[in-house]
Amino acid sequence: MRLIVDCGATSTDWCLLEEGGPRTVRTAGFNLAHTPAASLRPILDQAARQIGPGVREIHFYAAGLVGESPVDLTQWFPGASVEYASDMLGAARAVCGRERGIAAIIGTGANTCQFGGGRIERQVRSGGYIIGDEGSASVLGRLFITDFLKGQVPESLAAEFAERFETDYHTIVKNVYSGIAPARYLGSFAPFLLEHYQGSEYVRRLVDGNFCSFIERTLRQYDNLPVGVVGGFGNACKEILLRLGDLYGFQFNRFMASPLDGLVPYHAV
Repeated sequence: MRLIVDCGATSTDWCLLEEGGPRTVRTAGFNLAHTPAASLRPILDQAARQIGPGVREIHFYAAGLVGESPVDLTQWFPGASVEYASDMLGAARAVCGRERGIAAIIGTGANTCQFGGGRIERQVRSGGYIIGDEGSASVLGRLFITDFLKGQVPESLAAEFAERFETDYHTIVKNVYSGIAPARYLGSFAPFLLEHYQGSEYVRRLVDGNFCSFIERTLRQYDNLPVGVVGGFGNACKEILLRLGDLYGFQFNRFMASPLDGLVPYHAV
């Protein structure tokens, strides 16, 4: 049996390709670069217990995975062959299959690559939410909260925001500069903004500007190939991206909230 693993910081999906169809187990997420071994073991124990024996092939995709993995999955799945790969390669396989194209992860963060059908040909560095990540939910949140603190948000929208979130200056600064997950905190404002996309010219300019920056500073550095998008935020903004893509001459051809939607058929062949 084949096992596809989509590992994120918040959650990890373990999708087993069985004869009766795919079966997915969800556990807590982890970051291989930062999560202590003592914290990894109970998560892997849980996954192996719920999946059961018989796994012979594993494809493990994780953010920030460079070189050899610090965890040996064969300790939990004896006899299995394991491919360790980055989440970017997983996204490219999910939306491009075995064809050339551009893959874009658009979620809390943003990352892209040009895929050659078998390998990543080129990658414009993301930079993260402080010095990059254009198009992401975290950057949208950063742009908005900056305007909010400086009194640049329309009064009615600012008042509604203040009713729904803790908006005192100390709380905002603490979460951004010393919080556990600053990017996730900033990205948490994105759903609120999307609720007002149709009714607020200010929000439309902010959202569209974030995606225009993504297209101009990142996508334009690649060949003009079809663009596939992976990630909850990008999937929620499908119609916006399709419209802006037309303006810039880019064809967004696939959208999926989870890379497993494309990785299951990719590895089922």
